[in-house]
Amino acid sequence: MQHTQRPLLIYDGDCDFCGYWARYWQQLTGEAVEYRPYQEVASQHPAITLADFQRAVQYVTPAGQFASAAEASFLTLSHARGKGIWLWLYRRVPGFAPTAEGAYAFVASHRATFYRASLVLWGKDYAPPRYDLVSFIFLRLFGLIYFSAFFSFAVQAQGLIGSHGILPLAELIGATTRNAGAQRFFLMPMVFWWSSSDLAIQAVCWAGCTLSLFLVLNLLPSLSLLLLYVLYLSLLYAGQVFMNFQWDVFLLETGFLAFILTLAPRTGIWLLRWLLFRFMFMSGAVKLLSGDPTWWNLSALSYHFLTQPLPTPLAWYAAHLPPAVLRFATAATFVIELGLPLLIFLPRRLRQCAAFGFLLLQVCILITGNYNWFNLQTMLLCLTLFDDAALRRVLPRRLLASLPTPRPKPVGLRARRWATAVLAALVLLIVSDSLVHMRLRFGGRVPAAVLTVVAVTEPLHIVNGYGLFAIMTTERDEIVIEGSEDGTRWREYEFRYKPGALARRPPWNIPLQPRLDWQMWFAALEDPNNVAWFPRFLVKLLQNEPAVTALLARNPFADHAPQFVRAKFYEYTYANVQEKDQGQWWNRRLLGDYFPPVRLQSE
Repeated sequence: MQHTQRPLLIYDGDCDFCGYWARYWQQLTGEAVEYRPYQEVASQHPAITLADFQRAVQYVTPAGQFASAAEASFLTLSHARGKGIWLWLYRRVPGFAPTAEGAYAFVASHRATFYRASLVLWGKDYAPPRYDLVSFIFLRLFGLIYFSAFFSFAVQAQGLIGSHGILPLAELIGATTRNAGAQRFFLMPMVFWWSSSDLAIQAVCWAGCTLSLFLVLNLLPSLSLLLLYVLYLSLLYAGQVFMNFQWDVFLLETGFLAFILTLAPRTGIWLLRWLLFRFMFMSGAVKLLSGDPTWWNLSALSYHFLTQPLPTPLAWYAAHLPPAVLRFATAATFVIELGLPLLIFLPRRLRQCAAFGFLLLQVCILITGNYNWFNLQTMLLCLTLFDDAALRRVLPRRLLASLPTPRPKPVGLRARRWATAVLAALVLLIVSDSLVHMRLRFGGRVPAAVLTVVAVTEPLHIVNGYGLFAIMTTERDEIVIEGSEDGTRWREYEFRYKPGALARRPPWNIPLQPRLDWQMWFAALEDPNNVAWFPRFLVKLLQNEPAVTALLARNPFADHAPQFVRAKFYEYTYANVQEKDQGQWWNRRLLGDYFPPVRLQSE
């Protein structure tokens, strides 16, 4: 028997399936393992029979020892980085070895079928996936998402949380300091503990915009992402009720994982995929777990296009689709949100099918509803379901040639790996508690250690629960604010994006987030006595506060403050086809007062 200087994997050269995976493994192991068909080297290994060569692959060590079938496969893969876990499981976990050998024997007896399946699931020239190009493009586009978020808040911040805004940040700082003491730094981690001035608010917003552009331009990406996370977390707490949206924590979690992506692309890609899975699956799960009859009887979309917070012009057309089409679309939503996420963890072409399904759903939501950067960010996460080879087949050659080739830095690689491992373990540990968010605890218990870590890290919003529109609203109620100089003649305030004037076409605001308009939608669903910010908003209108009125599209009292303001409650419906042809988009019916007339007390 001839002894080689390196391990040798011997496979059946006449078997297309064997050759397909031998070529793939060779790219994984590189020069660490030699690959030869038995038709060329069988005579050099007389201890192995022809029947054994034809039955299974054979692994021969330099010392002449050999193994076959599943064990040979795992020995070969142990020479590839990150693949040694299979050999460890084979040798250490009871029952794994016989199961693996049984699975190998089944596949070996149906090689032609599995070869065709391999071509379908992985492609003809399957190579170990790389994610350098995917990571590079993801981070550049994610910088634009971050920029949208910071810029959107920057132009609204003074009216919302400035010293003359609806909910001044300085008041939050004072109240929290009195009530929580030193614990406030852990309950609300933010940079505004050093200063809550208007200048500090603007500095944080515009620093975020600048760092976002750094990320777009690939300048100090790791540091930029870390600082962006800190700054946006600060705005999350400073913004109070106006930053209480799922897309804000969604942005934070994605930003944290993007930071990991800069340290280790492969680890970051898998964590971002796990985030996409949780986001999509939980979005579907909450709809069913809520017990809402409109989701169960597939009528939800018959209401959604009318009742969603800020519809686009195309929502009118979607709302007038035939009921059968809307029921089909509702069912398709469940298929995409509950079925396709399972494909994320399957072979590459099935992952890509999931990506296209998610993209289709997000495009449909995007063109019919104004959800700022939310859908764009979800669509960007779908990029992680592809690899570099897939992108190179569709991107223009000139664009590919203009992109720099990212290379890992030789200095500090071990430290990077350790840091990445610690951060990834932290994320996965916290994610294990995401079962709580979906109300699927095993036996209602979670290990105490996990709960402790979750409690400590919860203020950082590294991992969050998701799921929009668990309960579908079936009517659209709107608050219309009016002012008056004499308590008799009333004039309406016009918001920038929410429905108001009946002839005004629903506007577009993607990728910006008009936070006051959104809160008005939520306020319409609540008892006004439970909406603490709303009376303060009315006071600012009575004062004709410029920072607040700047958030509106039209202030009917631009020259002087009104003496009275009130809020009326209307039910809004879409205009019919004939009315729309005449320029009318909405109809409305007065329901009553939402907030009675009020005036400032005279000094």
